[in-house]
Amino acid sequence: MIQLEKLNRNEAVRYLGGSGISLNYRMDRLMDECESKILESASPKYLYIEKDIKDFDLWQGKDIKNHLAGCEKVIVMCATVGAEVDRLIRINQISDMAKAVVLDSFASVAVEQVCSKFDDVIAEKYKGYYQTFRFSPGYGDYPIELQKSIISMLDAPRKIGLTVNENCLLIPTKSVTAVMGLSSNPIERKKRGCAICNMRDRCKFRRNGEHCGL
Repeated sequence: MIQLEKLNRNEAVRYLGGSGISLNYRMDRLMDECESKILESASPKYLYIEKDIKDFDLWQGKDIKNHLAGCEKVIVMCATVGAEVDRLIRINQISDMAKAVVLDSFASVAVEQVCSKFDDVIAEKYKGYYQTFRFSPGYGDYPIELQKSIISMLDAPRKIGLTVNENCLLIPTKSVTAVMGLSSNPIERKKRGCAICNMRDRCKFRRNGEHCGL
């Protein structure tokens, strides 16, 4: 079980495209309200399975092979903050678009914090192993269509209500699927970087001369 007690406001501001700015009183109050609403609505859940590298069968493209080079085990995972967060954002898109945008930014922060807490769970369970970062379908040449395979492998629709639509997008939208490698020997800590990111051509951070920090 993962609990979210606080969301990273600086990251939420970055998602809004306002890195480095100071918030006025009105915006600060809106941020307070939206953070509280997301925390109330979120229902963090995750699933994962461990596979020996020889039993891992989601090999498509060269990037995943490079990512898992030297690993002996693979963690296949998914995480979500739940459908109620999507519903909250949709309601406010009708009634208050500015608020909806701030809610969306906090929701993005929330799912990333769930994933970070999941990383800690894996680190605690596999103390004798070094772990890679999470590598998601859609990074580099790793097909986004593999979202469907991961969701099916984890029985996510039945267990946590996480599904994939015909465009291979996750529902609820504030969700993640990923693959993580484990090795008993030190492995190079690669960064994701813009080169393999499927958002690189439309990334608001890159347009502003920044990066997402990953």
